[in-house]
Amino acid sequence: MAAGVVVMEFMSWGEATHRDPTWRHRSDFIIAIEIDPGDTGITTEQLWARKLDERHFELCCIPFFAYDLALGDVAEVDDDFLVRRVTTASGRYVFRVHFDNENCGLRDDVVLALAERGALVEWSSASMFAVDARDALHGQAIAAYLQSEESQGRLIYETGKTG
Repeated sequence: MAAGVVVMEFMSWGEATHRDPTWRHRSDFIIAIEIDPGDTGITTEQLWARKLDERHFELCCIPFFAYDLALGDVAEVDDDFLVRRVTTASGRYVFRVHFDNENCGLRDDVVLALAERGALVEWSSASMFAVDARDALHGQAIAAYLQSEESQGRLIYETGKTG
């Protein structure tokens, strides 16, 4: 863990964690957000962040499960350090990519192709990772690539925005 990082105790069970946050070097705090558990039992996602003041934090990781958050967004938290809202959007875009068992061998090729396109990647598990695009134009290019790969049956992807 990076020097000076403050780790808050949340429910240790049912929390998605980030092992290698994209902007670890900028991070000095860990906050969280409640997420829909679906059939996973995961109720919160920890988020590495940089503390700006007592209530505002810049996200230093690419969200795996939380929607409408992106790397670099400034979020306001409550007394339990749970995200309540984004106060300043970074303009970045998030995608989630999943591989089924038969396509897991394609992961490295896809990650390399995304890196060549300037995207940042953060792994959630052996079969899923989150992708960051720096702005809307870059997001369109990344989405076009991912859509092409999905149409070939190589992966499944989604965006990190609900609207």
